[in-house]
Amino acid sequence: MNLRPINANLNDYPPSVRPYLEGAKIFDSSCSPQAKVIFSDKDEGFFIKTSPKESLFLEYTMTNYFHSLGLAPQVLEYVSDSEDWLVTAKVNGNDCINQKYLENPKKLCDTTAHILRELHSIDFARCPIKNHTAIFLKTAEQSYKAGLCDKEMFEQLDLKNTADAWTLITAKSKLLKNEVLLHGDYCLPNIILDDWKLSGFIDVGNGGVGDRHVDIFWGIYTLFYNLRTHQYAKRFIDAYGKDLVDPEKLRLIATIEIFG
Repeated sequence: MNLRPINANLNDYPPSVRPYLEGAKIFDSSCSPQAKVIFSDKDEGFFIKTSPKESLFLEYTMTNYFHSLGLAPQVLEYVSDSEDWLVTAKVNGNDCINQKYLENPKKLCDTTAHILRELHSIDFARCPIKNHTAIFLKTAEQSYKAGLCDKEMFEQLDLKNTADAWTLITAKSKLLKNEVLLHGDYCLPNIILDDWKLSGFIDVGNGGVGDRHVDIFWGIYTLFYNLRTHQYAKRFIDAYGKDLVDPEKLRLIATIEIFG
């Protein structure tokens, strides 16, 4: 997590959010253009996230659910006005792009794979998002129709164009099951460890009950992206449990993510 000191005008924040900022040092910790995240060092620390109106409702919902399982920070405020605002408590530890963890890539690979297998073993009966697969496919379809895609992925997946990719998705999408509780964005910055033990997950707004291969795909991809090597893909699958991993489904998820 990168923290960049900034000055904050409290009048720019909703009244219910201001108490978390008053008298605190404020830092920008944003890592995505889709949302702004700031950290307040007041008390034990707070994160304040803002993005367009109604865009944080699912994250609010799923963070509350994950918190009820002891797997996410407590939600302290949710405001949906001209913009959405979400205030959460800080959880102990550091995300997995902390140098301590990156310097031990084999252990990091095994740890994140084991944590994911444990997440996927949780009883999801009370999960408020019962059909992640439908949401996942609908988002991809909207991007496809809008002409939005990551063309760099075509060659890696041996696909010619968007029509080729969408034909594959249409033919294979019924393979996906709503079978486990997903994080939905299982990337190293979203996994918080405290001395190699799971402290909690953040950014769970894409979570729900869905197909395990969504998280497995991101678990593999995030190791490649942050370690700049493909060498941990097989190790991750073995540590997770290769008997549960279907290469055809992984390719399908990768294809859908072209339109993610």
